[in-house]
Amino acid sequence: MTADTTEEAFLSTASSFRTLATEAFSSRTAEPAVAGQRTLRSSISCVGIGLHTGAAIRLSIRPAPADTGIVFQRTDIAASPLPARYDSVVETRLSTVIGESPQSGNRVATIEHMMSALHGRGIDNALILVDGPELPVLDGSSADFLFLLDCAGTTESDEPRREIEILKTVRVANGDAFAVLRPHARSGLSLEMTIDFPAAAIGRQKLSLDLDESAFRHDLAFSRTFTERGEIDALHRAGLALGGSLDNAIVVDGVNVLNPTGLRARDEFVRHKLLDAVGDLYLAGARLRGRFIGHKSGHHLNNQLLRTLFADRSAWRWAQKRASGSLQPRRVAA
Repeated sequence: MTADTTEEAFLSTASSFRTLATEAFSSRTAEPAVAGQRTLRSSISCVGIGLHTGAAIRLSIRPAPADTGIVFQRTDIAASPLPARYDSVVETRLSTVIGESPQSGNRVATIEHMMSALHGRGIDNALILVDGPELPVLDGSSADFLFLLDCAGTTESDEPRREIEILKTVRVANGDAFAVLRPHARSGLSLEMTIDFPAAAIGRQKLSLDLDESAFRHDLAFSRTFTERGEIDALHRAGLALGGSLDNAIVVDGVNVLNPTGLRARDEFVRHKLLDAVGDLYLAGARLRGRFIGHKSGHHLNNQLLRTLFADRSAWRWAQKRASGSLQPRRVAA
């Protein structure tokens, strides 16, 4: 299947995704919004190594119509487009994986760093073509994805940007790890994460911030994925992390960071966990307005949090973002 054929297939199904989103979530309000939905001005591509497969993978990010959302499309197999939504997630063991079903070969792994960059750059709609089962890892952070989006530029439509406002607290837990979403007085997403690892090089770290494009760019985008040296052999025996190296991941061994260039920030580890959370939470289908609190939270709990949120129709509502930064409530379909 060629990229052009794939894009035609995508465009032919985009209206169905828009219809599904409208029926599932909301009806339009007559009052116009100031902030419009954003997509790329032009397409852009790159080639990189897959973290787990070790294969060279070509990635192309293309503009998409308003109300499409973020959609992934495999070009190496005959497969349907995959909407980047929490209910498309089929695996969360070592990365966030979307697919048609857990058993389907139509799946795309390691999407969280790209999703985080799209959120950070304010992209509402995009088609992401990939010729393999995972995205390239690049440098292990969102920085290179953000660079690609900067190079492509953005354009804004007349369609109003929508956000999902958290109306009451939802919480999920696994042992002493937990993730929470709760209402927040400010517009946008406020984040807090605590991690605690036995490796002395990581230890216990905590970070809080209010997320906007500047905060994402300067505080989160550069932070890389990480692992402990003792886990690498086990991953390799399982056929995973075959593309991992000191060029795309931080490796720690006890008190030591093995990367020759060291850390990009003293607390790069917790910053990366927040970066992952931004990407995972963007699978809500739109930006969230609320406060996220994670304690030892990873891909699994982040996804379970969204599933719990959307299972309770009284816990959220659609809203439109206005020029002042406040949110205009939307009429929600019964």
